[in-house]
Amino acid sequence: MSVRTTTHGEAASAALASRPMAFFLAALLGLAFGAADQQLGTLTAELGPWTSTAAQMSAPWLVLPFLIGLTQPDARRAAVLGLVVTASALVGYFAMTYSPLEIHPWTLDRFTSGFVAVTTSGYNPLYILGGLVTGPLFGLLGQRWRLQRSWISAAMVAGALCLEPLARSASGQLMPPAPVWVAEVVFGVVVAALFAYALTAQRRLESR
Repeated sequence: MSVRTTTHGEAASAALASRPMAFFLAALLGLAFGAADQQLGTLTAELGPWTSTAAQMSAPWLVLPFLIGLTQPDARRAAVLGLVVTASALVGYFAMTYSPLEIHPWTLDRFTSGFVAVTTSGYNPLYILGGLVTGPLFGLLGQRWRLQRSWISAAMVAGALCLEPLARSASGQLMPPAPVWVAEVVFGVVVAALFAYALTAQRRLESR
């Protein structure tokens, strides 16, 4: 009889999967991510114009639910948590836009009216709708990678990172400075290489 040793990472992941607290943690992580992303875009004077461009990247919003999905052994739960973390990130982003850090003087009326306005105007309803689709999808992709080492999951994540600059250039939405996008592509290539290594290692184990 073989005895399987459970690693610390596996134990933590199992605990996250088995507790209702996972939904609270996913919501908290999403709020923090969205708020940080919005705040990053306001730091151009202090850190330079790259912050505004980095804050507009779409790929990190896909990687976020994917990482949540990696912690889940159940497909349905992974999809739901992917939705939760993405929806919370959107709330955090829009809420920070009308937070006391951005609005002076701040009042509850200004916050509520501004929050409603920003979520229902411009392209924001499309972003919200997109998040409702991509959140569960990438949460599920994370779960598929965890259990099956799905090459589709790997391709979707690496492709989101590597191809976003090309997609933005084709649609006329590629913002300067260029090194920000170069860094995203380089990171995407590194992620793709890690996925490829994991897939190769998995196949070697299966062939023994």
